[in-house]
Amino acid sequence: MLKKSLLQCLILPLSLAPWLCVETVFDSRANALPGQGTEEVSTWIKAHPTLRPRVGEQLFVQKTDTAAQRFTFLASVLPPGKVAFSKDRGTIRTERITMYDAINGMSFARLQETLRVIYNLDIYQDYDRAQVVYQYPNQSTVNSARLAKSPIREALKGELRVGDRYAYWVEIAQPKEGKAFTGQLTIFLKTDLDKLETELQTR
Repeated sequence: MLKKSLLQCLILPLSLAPWLCVETVFDSRANALPGQGTEEVSTWIKAHPTLRPRVGEQLFVQKTDTAAQRFTFLASVLPPGKVAFSKDRGTIRTERITMYDAINGMSFARLQETLRVIYNLDIYQDYDRAQVVYQYPNQSTVNSARLAKSPIREALKGELRVGDRYAYWVEIAQPKEGKAFTGQLTIFLKTDLDKLETELQTR
């Protein structure tokens, strides 16, 4: 079972989570982010009051309350999207939050609130003020699917944003009917934005 503090901060509905997570939000200092070394990021993860990795976990943390609620955090030296070769194996380029909640559902707002819990207010505001540079599915994709009388492939809804400090990729798996249960939010270096945008436009 998850510790109560983590369960409250990451799994409760958005209407309740902000009030219960204020202390965690402001006590958590984002001292390790994309662009910094793997050892520094690993140390930050280990000391983080919300992530609390288990023995053996370093750059990848998994939390499970029940089969209906899961959370993972991954810091990687690889750029986001399709796997690409990276000469620098000592620098983190991507940090990804993934959530599955079959009880409360998933939304962009839930993922954004989780971002604030994990990182500090500066990162939350950088995301909130970031410019949306790409959204999917676009209207032409929706119209084509309707004409073909077929669902949009993978039923994924997402967007890319670029802020002053980082770029952000947020995505939820939206079923044809009902609410979404799965989502991810990725923070990454702005130098990798063009690569990811091209991949999303052509997939």
